[in-house]
Amino acid sequence: MSKIKVNEIENRTGSTLTLGKCGSSVNLAAGASQSGFGRTGTVDWCTTAKTSPFTSVNGKGYFVNTTSGAITVTLPSSPSGGDIIAIKDYARTFSCNAVTLCRNGSKMCGSCFNSTLDDKGTSATLIYVDGTKGWQLINDDATSQLGGSFTSATGGCVSTCGNFKIHTFKSSANFTVCSVGNAGGGGNKVSYMVVAGGGGTGGPGGTGAGGAGGFREGKDTPFDSYTASPLAAACSGLTITAATFPITIGAGGGCNSNGANSVFSTITSAGGGAGAGPPSSPVSYAGAAGGSGGGAHQGGSIPTPSGARPAQGGAGNTPPVSPPQGNPGGASSAGDNTGAGGGGGATSAGGNVSPGTPGTDGVGGPGGNGAGTAINPSGSVGTTGPCGSLRYYAGGGGGSHYGPPSYAGPNTPSPGGYGGGGNGGVWTVSPSPTLTGATDGTANTGGGAGGVVGPSNVKSGGSGIVIIRYKFQ
Repeated sequence: MSKIKVNEIENRTGSTLTLGKCGSSVNLAAGASQSGFGRTGTVDWCTTAKTSPFTSVNGKGYFVNTTSGAITVTLPSSPSGGDIIAIKDYARTFSCNAVTLCRNGSKMCGSCFNSTLDDKGTSATLIYVDGTKGWQLINDDATSQLGGSFTSATGGCVSTCGNFKIHTFKSSANFTVCSVGNAGGGGNKVSYMVVAGGGGTGGPGGTGAGGAGGFREGKDTPFDSYTASPLAAACSGLTITAATFPITIGAGGGCNSNGANSVFSTITSAGGGAGAGPPSSPVSYAGAAGGSGGGAHQGGSIPTPSGARPAQGGAGNTPPVSPPQGNPGGASSAGDNTGAGGGGGATSAGGNVSPGTPGTDGVGGPGGNGAGTAINPSGSVGTTGPCGSLRYYAGGGGGSHYGPPSYAGPNTPSPGGYGGGGNGGVWTVSPSPTLTGATDGTANTGGGAGGVVGPSNVKSGGSGIVIIRYKFQ
């Protein structure tokens, strides 16, 4: 066999250089590399297994070892037609720790979704075709796996319930979506619950209770099947992208103050309305509007040309959304020494104070009930209610009592609604002056503060909360 040793071969005429003749083959020695010939459906394999996230290179094949955890493989940016990469499960662990193929701006099999390789022993070869179809799968044993991708995200306190990840935010932070699922996996939507801070009481004095923070819930059906509240917007989980979403957790309102809003992406829940304080003007008899409205002030008779009239509770679902995020606060009755209205809750209005004899006039209205949901069934936040399997949020505060000398009614506080509403205070004159303090709304429930009596017994609403849930496997 003859050998020719040259550094460069240049054709004599024209632009075509022919190596070999028709029917023959040109071989490269083992270990030799080539360039400039284009690809023929094969790759050069990197035999050192990858154990951490990496960006793939055109023309390369990779053994990926996910023994220690899931790995994201980013496909080449700005690919050209004919670009090729290959992936192989090195340790047969993809079923435990999957590989996410990040499309890096290009389509994947004609869709704008990342893909997941989660079958034990999987191999996959992808070739970039064009801008319409993007990366296509060929000559592999994972056709059914490609295109079935799931959402991956970080932020908050993360827990797992079956095939779902749950992110609970008790304070403001970021929800960062690393990749989104597609129709073959968990979809590109998440279920959510957003609760604002509850309203504070007016005070000091005989005040109305704080309204609950706005309650909004969206359930991502058909992917999710947990028991949602009656207020959940069916089939309307929130669409997400691979991006960072700032989460705002609303604080509970203090004296004469509404609670603050809670926000997740396009979902804003309004802070609960403050309970009505001592009247310095006719307007101050009424509770403030909010996610749920605050309760009216004790003895809330407003002088009018035609006689006294009761004060009203604040409006709920303000600003309006559908389904409604809350309910109005309770009204007071006309006359002196009556009880105060209860704060509105997510599923019911605050209790009104009914006119009657002095023995009954002093009883405050109960807080409106919040909403129960199993969006985070194993979580420690929320409060119990009539259904032990659910956690309750956004209960209104109970209105304050007032006991005149002839008062013969109950001395027990008017209760806050299910979902963290504070209890109302009690002022009993006879047989001896007695003050039973009101309570704050429960933290991270959006519960309204209980109505207060006395010169300094002022209470605050509970802070809000955001919970996000999605399918991850």
